[in-house]
Amino acid sequence: MAFTMAEELDDRSRDVLKAVVQEFITSGEPVGSQHLTRRGEFEVSPATMRNVLSELEALGYLEKPHTSAGRVPTNQGYRFFVDSLLQLKNPSTADQHLIEAGLSSATGGEERMQEAGKVLHLLSRHAGVVLIPRPSAGTLSRIEFVRLGVDRALAILVGQGGQVQNKLLVLDAPVTTDELQRAANYLNELLPAVTVRNPTPSPQGASIEELRSRILQELDAQRAQYDEVTARALKLGAAATDVSSNERMVIEGTGTFLESPEFAEDVRRMRALFKALDEKHKLLALLDRVQRAREMQIFIGAESEFGSQGDVTVIASPYGTQDQVLGTVGVIGPTRLDYQRVIPLVNFTAQVLSRVLKTE
Repeated sequence: MAFTMAEELDDRSRDVLKAVVQEFITSGEPVGSQHLTRRGEFEVSPATMRNVLSELEALGYLEKPHTSAGRVPTNQGYRFFVDSLLQLKNPSTADQHLIEAGLSSATGGEERMQEAGKVLHLLSRHAGVVLIPRPSAGTLSRIEFVRLGVDRALAILVGQGGQVQNKLLVLDAPVTTDELQRAANYLNELLPAVTVRNPTPSPQGASIEELRSRILQELDAQRAQYDEVTARALKLGAAATDVSSNERMVIEGTGTFLESPEFAEDVRRMRALFKALDEKHKLLALLDRVQRAREMQIFIGAESEFGSQGDVTVIASPYGTQDQVLGTVGVIGPTRLDYQRVIPLVNFTAQVLSRVLKTE
């Protein structure tokens, strides 16, 4: 069925759609024509109201969940509401103070990111989610190794701002402290060469991904030309910079889905949702899209592979410095969530998180 363009809805249809969405978000119950006419804001007869609702249903903005006389918004209806009918305001002063206090009191970048998820869960009553930066998101200034045992070592990756990331290495052969020092020296000498080859070089160093790419190239190219010491250094470097499994995602408050009638009363939908939450790669991919877009994104239901599993909405915004996006912060909830409240909360939290991380 070909839908009429949203812009073709007249003012009355827009107002009725807005009223239905707001009423359903508040009550969770299908909205009928009699209820809308009793509200007093529409000077039309119940028959006219029924016609308007029928037209909105035919256009795909509303639907009847069952034999009820009332209607509920579809994902398309929510999308039009968010894009064209919603008037956003800043969070309340109390909410702003709570966000500021929570993120400012936390110590260290990772703790502040985790606190962002907690405060969003607390204020929105939905799940708060934070995508913590990949270790490769920053610039590497040097690499060090510490011997922990005959076949174990700790790789210490030091960022240009002094951030330290540690990785335990289990080696395939015994190693001495002297060998580890020589390996670190070789890799640190390799860093400037990687930086020079970068189209937009940083004077402080290279990213972990850039260094790893160079190390793997060196390992693949004419392996026979390397002596044993150089080969060991490259292998240690490859192991130390293998951070693909270290990207982390923090989710706070998934239990709130049990409080939503949409899920608590529909076992099938609840199972689909928690299956989606278990398959974190889908949510990671979604949050990564937000990070690449460098602006807030709102995914309603089937607009994302993740949301289609359980009729959920994801509202997320990137955070970081002026020059670099580090991660994503957001809220996961049912499609029937208070968009007018949650969108500003997510946006403000991302702004505060960016600011407090900048001052570290």
